This record gives sequence, structure tokens and C-alpha cells, in this order.
Amino acid sequence: MLLEVEGLCVNYGHIEAIRNISFSVEEGTIATLIGANGAGKTTTMKTLSGLRKVREGKVVFAGKDITHLPPFERVKMGLSQSPEGRGIFPGMTVRENLDMGGYVRKDKAGLAADLERVFGLFPRLQERFDQVAGTMSGGEQQMLAIGRALMARPRLVLLDEPSMGLAPKLIQQIFSIITEINEQGTTVLLVEQNAAQALKRAHTAHVLETGEIKRSGTGAELAGDDAVKAAYLGGDL
Repeated sequence: MLLEVEGLCVNYGHIEAIRNISFSVEEGTIATLIGANGAGKTTTMKTLSGLRKVREGKVVFAGKDITHLPPFERVKMGLSQSPEGRGIFPGMTVRENLDMGGYVRKDKAGLAADLERVFGLFPRLQERFDQVAGTMSGGEQQMLAIGRALMARPRLVLLDEPSMGLAPKLIQQIFSIITEINEQGTTVLLVEQNAAQALKRAHTAHVLETGEIKRSGTGAELAGDDAVKAAYLGGDL
């Protein structure tokens, strides 16, 4: 397994945000966490990135215990994140944002190749290369956030709500690109409120409710689960 989460507990003060969750992500797959607002999805992602402290449990990445490793060391190991709300640097250009994504790398040839990969996935970023990122549309900023994460050349990329606030046509495009990223060899852990799109593409899926994993299975299994349909899919895919 590329990522193994075992008995993870995370608190915000005295409030338990995540309670004893365990799941794994196999290399080369797309895994998804679905759930309502406040379920603990973003807290889970921040914890995997090293931005939240673990109270109990452990996180193992590529066979190494990274539970207490600083965020930048996790990036060096091959774990990067496109955060909820995009989190781009609005005063920097597209070029500068993408450069920041590769800040831990010294291989210039590899960086140039990955920049071309990002342009292949998101041609709009090449068109906007010298534009200040904060002046771009929401969809373009989301493309930039994902592109920046890919510039670290991750083995596992964490995508937190990539479709949030986007128009339906753009949502479809973003999810198609997520599938393409995976087909190019990058493992994906996806957190999404758009459960229908997430389950359609996920090899494995987990339902997170009030900080606990309540259901797990393949994407197709959960998409066909009556309780999941009723709670997250409006009764149907």
C-alpha cells in the first residue's frame, strides 16, 4: 500500500474532529472520501499533509511512518496537496505559482517536463502563464491549484474539494482531468461533496460521518448502496 492510515484521532481543542479512522490507498488508484460538511474530510487531508497534529494513530506513506514528519518533508517524499478553496498565491503569476509547487526539487529537466505535463492537462494555464493568478476565474484558479500540486511530482496527490464552486461544465472537465492524472501514473486521494462524480471514478471509497468512517467499498459498491444514495446522491446517480 502507498498510504496506510491506522486508528487516526485528531482534535481541535477538546473537540474530536476525527475518531479512530483507518483506511489505505493502493498505488496507482483513485480513492475518495465523501461526506457532508463538517464530517472531517478536510481535517483528514490536512493531517495527511502534516498541517494538523495527530492525537492517536499513525500515518504510513511508502512504508515509512510519517505521523510526525513536517509538511515539507512529506512533499519531498512524494505527497502533495491541492487544498480546499484552491489556496493559490493571488499576487503571484501563474508561472510563479507553478514554480512554488516545485520548490523542493532541483532537477531542472524534470521540472521542465512536468511543466509541459501540466500544460497538456490544463492548456489554459499556458495561455495565462504571465497573468496574476488572483485575476483569473475560479475554474482557472482550480486548475492552477492542481497544476501546482503536480509540479512536486507526487506519488500521491491529495485533492480537497476540486469541484467546489465551479459551473457544471467545468466540474465535468475537472473530473475528467483527475482521471487522466491517475492514468498517467499518479495516485489520487480525492475529497468531494460531489459524491456522484467522485464515486464514478474512484477505485475505493469511504463515507465519513462526524469524524468516523461508516462505510467502505469500491466506488461502484457505494454508488449502489441505498443508504449512500439517499444521503449523498439524491436517491440516484
